[in-house]
Amino acid sequence: MDYFEPIVEQTISLEGGFADVRCDHGGRTKCGITEETFRHALDLKIISGVTDVKDLTIVQAKAIYKTFLWNPLRLHEITDPCIASEIFDTAVNSGPGRATLVAQLALEYLGEKLATDGVMGSETIGLLNKWCSKDPRALMVALNGMQFVHFVAIADEGILAEIMNRVKSDPEQFKFTRGWTKRIQDYRKEERA
Repeated sequence: MDYFEPIVEQTISLEGGFADVRCDHGGRTKCGITEETFRHALDLKIISGVTDVKDLTIVQAKAIYKTFLWNPLRLHEITDPCIASEIFDTAVNSGPGRATLVAQLALEYLGEKLATDGVMGSETIGLLNKWCSKDPRALMVALNGMQFVHFVAIADEGILAEIMNRVKSDPEQFKFTRGWTKRIQDYRKEERA
């Protein structure tokens, strides 16, 4: 099943309308779509009939999201809509390569062995779906954790490498990572319910 419409509607509601924030890496945005991405979509004729990002329609925003994020990330192949939504939202805020890397690092944290190359290939999709069946809440916690670390790393680039190196420095620790995710308060509350 393709969850594109409800997931995009949710993201658009969170992103809001037009913003002109010069300190933001994207500058002028609408629905979370940067002016640069808007121009690229115009050049590729993905959208037409507008000349300024502030005039972007919801239908046009969806076309951009589908072309630049949803399809390349193969999110229609993810079996859990909540996981697909989380990866999509990360991609809107950080780009598809970074969203994939966040997903790969989350899987690695959960003990999976895979290339952390920022490419959403069959191996990454397969492992995501494995965790969608095995323990989707642990995967969601790991995705959120890696996304948070990414945002922290924007301020301090070395922190992400340091965190992953600490976990990797003692491979025996991987057997505890799933349990550690259960210590996050919301996870524990849901388990009790």
